[in-house]
Amino acid sequence: MMNLNFDISKLRLIIITGLSGAGKDSVVEKLKKKIKFNRITTTTTREKRKGEKQGSPYYFISKAKFQKMIKNGDFFEWAKVYGNYYGNTYSELKRASRKTTPIILMLDCQGAKAVKKKISTAKVIFITVESLRSLKKRLVSRGMDSLSVINRRIKQAKKELKTLSRPSAVKQWDFVVVNKEGKLDETVQKVSAYIKKNF
Repeated sequence: MMNLNFDISKLRLIIITGLSGAGKDSVVEKLKKKIKFNRITTTTTREKRKGEKQGSPYYFISKAKFQKMIKNGDFFEWAKVYGNYYGNTYSELKRASRKTTPIILMLDCQGAKAVKKKISTAKVIFITVESLRSLKKRLVSRGMDSLSVINRRIKQAKKELKTLSRPSAVKQWDFVVVNKEGKLDETVQKVSAYIKKNF
């Protein structure tokens, strides 16, 4: 594990998490026009999708290389999600910390909880949808996953939605926003307002 030479508790960190297919990537992309921020680029073993390139939105590497990086202690957070590895490196964290603008980190729910435990000052924004029917429609229409993967995502979404109704969810997520169908700009405005207020 590399020597960070700085206090991670002082990072101005915003974690964007939520349901798979809720529109996290779209929200972060549009946020660029609203506020200045520095984004931590996640490393993954999943295949590139149409329009993606190395470093945008991920660093794409092989599973063998990822596993070697795990052994070397290069990640401050990593997880295996739907058969692929996702992780965030200490080197990316250090790079992002050099700038004065807030840092945005996109994570799945599992990763968001893990990082929040390590960096309690981080603010976690949870993006959800109006209904599971709406979510399934989005997942099918984007045409990126097989039906079995979509069903797994829906099953996981049910679990996450249940946690939102519990008092403990207030502690897990600092801000919850519903990304309504066709209302992306409205969602971005709410997220932007929250970040400006807290950072």
